[in-house]
Amino acid sequence: MSLPHTPSHDLDRRAVLRRAGLTAAAAASVPFLDIPSTRAAATSAKDPDRLFKHGRFAEAERAYRLLLRGDPRNAHANAQLGYIALLSNRFRMAECHLSSAIDLNPADTGSLRRLADCFVRQDRHARAIPLLNEIGTPSTKASATQYGHLGASPYRISGPAGTRVPFRFLDPVPVVEASVNGSRPLTFMVDTYATLDLAPETAKDLGLRAVATTSGVAGNKPVTIYLGVLDSFRIGDIEVRNLPVQWSQGGQRPTLPDGSTAAGAFGTTVLYHFLATMDYARRALVLRRPRPARRSDGLPLWLAGDHFPCSLGSLRDDGPRVVTVDTGGIGHGLDTTVEIAESLGIPVDRAHPVGSVNGIDIYPIRPDRISLGRAVGRDILGFAAEKVFPGLPGPGLSAAFGFDAIANFTHDFYKPYAVTFDYTAMRLRIASHRRRA
Repeated sequence: MSLPHTPSHDLDRRAVLRRAGLTAAAAASVPFLDIPSTRAAATSAKDPDRLFKHGRFAEAERAYRLLLRGDPRNAHANAQLGYIALLSNRFRMAECHLSSAIDLNPADTGSLRRLADCFVRQDRHARAIPLLNEIGTPSTKASATQYGHLGASPYRISGPAGTRVPFRFLDPVPVVEASVNGSRPLTFMVDTYATLDLAPETAKDLGLRAVATTSGVAGNKPVTIYLGVLDSFRIGDIEVRNLPVQWSQGGQRPTLPDGSTAAGAFGTTVLYHFLATMDYARRALVLRRPRPARRSDGLPLWLAGDHFPCSLGSLRDDGPRVVTVDTGGIGHGLDTTVEIAESLGIPVDRAHPVGSVNGIDIYPIRPDRISLGRAVGRDILGFAAEKVFPGLPGPGLSAAFGFDAIANFTHDFYKPYAVTFDYTAMRLRIASHRRRA
């Protein structure tokens, strides 16, 4: 479907370029999965590596367990079982298998990083520090230094059992007010592809001190990322104390409807401490203390890296297959590639590219139907990249994840719904206030 070249289309161009650059910086912290090429070339339908790559995690887990029965010292099977468990926050199993994998293959830095992530997700940062230092890259050593300044009780939460914070703005992405270190209320974008990130001006105004630095990419340019620690982050009636934060000089932030720019963004590393609902339809962020819940309702929720939520979605009649769940895309609802779109019969509007990243063109698409469970979007604007590039939301993270993500579902798709991220039950629930996905 052809799109007119309008001022709003110019906004889409700027949005996709900005988003790609910021996602590239975030993706830099995701460890690449080391699967030997001989395994990847296997053709058996029961080959666990192929099952894993295609996002068939339960089947892959069963197949890896069969391998361990025949060879309990299979380092690769242990590593993969640990990774699958970590994707679902099954921490005890993840720790067991990842530790075994490292004992059997001390050079397995991917498992070292995932074991560190396993401890970080449980707020056991002190256990992660020696692992990150052992990996020894500049970024992991910087994270270890940052975590060393957190003290004994990171992410200490106080306040009521729940709080409801209205969206100050719905577009270009959901924006709420929060206070930092006792400041006046500041505007923050809520972006599930984010950690906790401050604008450099905000960090300067607050007098924050960087305890470590690392390198990243924003706007396709190298940047220095400063790592620090916040004493307090208050959202509504709930306060979170003693938590990691970062800021950098690079990257453009979107202009808000009142002409200002946000003081920062927060996302999954904050949200997974709560039962978090982004209620687009009623324009509010609802945070509740986690509680036991059934693992059978809603959609599966997996967490890749330290802050990339994934679930199962469908493009047209294909799927469900693994997709990423991102609330920070501006002016559209889907990201994928030209190859995937055309293979599914989705027209690609090559006459009106929205921009390019490193010479790779990006085109508008409007699939007639996309869905997450029973939540359906029709004729929603999306972007398709001519080729995969680092930082492309969804498919651009597949290499780092080690499994294929066919698309990224983002902002415009969620507008009719309330989206709940349950990192205790590891379920994604999407409600239209009448029914639930």
